[in-house]
Amino acid sequence: MKEMNNTKRFTDSDWEELASILSEEKGENTDLLNRFMNDDIHNTAKQWKELSNMNSEKKIDADKAWNKVYSRIGENELITGNGPARIRFMRSTFMRVAAVAFIVLGLGSTALYLNNTGAFSRKITLATGNDQKNLLASLPDGSKIFLNRNTELSYRANFGKHGRNVSLTGEAFFEISPDASKPFIIEAGKASIKVVGTSFNVITKNSECAVEVFVKTGKVILSDNSGSLSMELDPGFVGTMDSKISGKALNRDPNYLSWNTGLLVYNGQKLDVVFKDLKRVYNMDIIADDPNILE
Repeated sequence: MKEMNNTKRFTDSDWEELASILSEEKGENTDLLNRFMNDDIHNTAKQWKELSNMNSEKKIDADKAWNKVYSRIGENELITGNGPARIRFMRSTFMRVAAVAFIVLGLGSTALYLNNTGAFSRKITLATGNDQKNLLASLPDGSKIFLNRNTELSYRANFGKHGRNVSLTGEAFFEISPDASKPFIIEAGKASIKVVGTSFNVITKNSECAVEVFVKTGKVILSDNSGSLSMELDPGFVGTMDSKISGKALNRDPNYLSWNTGLLVYNGQKLDVVFKDLKRVYNMDIIADDPNILE
């Protein structure tokens, strides 16, 4: 590696060796790899055009190269747990990963579709088990999603680049950052939910292929996947949709979001209802010795 005007510079041979290391065609050169990962990415990016002058017939395994970089930056494709979960796809790391993708792209035609079908379009998934709730997913656009038990949320690693799309199975509460140019779209069961900036709750019911949406703030457009059914939901309304019917009504359940808020409010309710809510919110069974008290 040369230095020009106190600026580190990677030579063609450096790029070639680095790509070979990443594809495991050569033994790992820790010094070269560390210098690349710590190099000012702006200086490194200036050399991108020079890659086109390299031998296009070099046979570098693009998939191996990417997989090795992906593992080194510590990016997990499946995250589970009780506490807040943040996808650590920080700007500096992303730029370094992009630079590695540029290397591979310049060295072999097999990586021409990397940006569309490779690492940048990989799916990131967050999942909760039966004893987990309120798992926080903080997305790159600033949106926050809280996952209830037995819920799965997925989105692409390049989320926000061309759109804001996620898929959901289970139940989650969304707080979406406004962006009129890129509506936030949720694929849930047989329905699609489109918003710009709002907060709302989504439940998917696998056994019925149905979707239920409660809007807390803002407006939500709930549609079926074919686009033949569509409805606009205002704050306080619950909309339901499956493959056959759709409808909306004003929510009258003060405990609709209790799984997320942890608050339960009652006024003259039967204990049977209270016990069912406690099971739903806190995942606990309460057995009454005398069934008569439930009425």
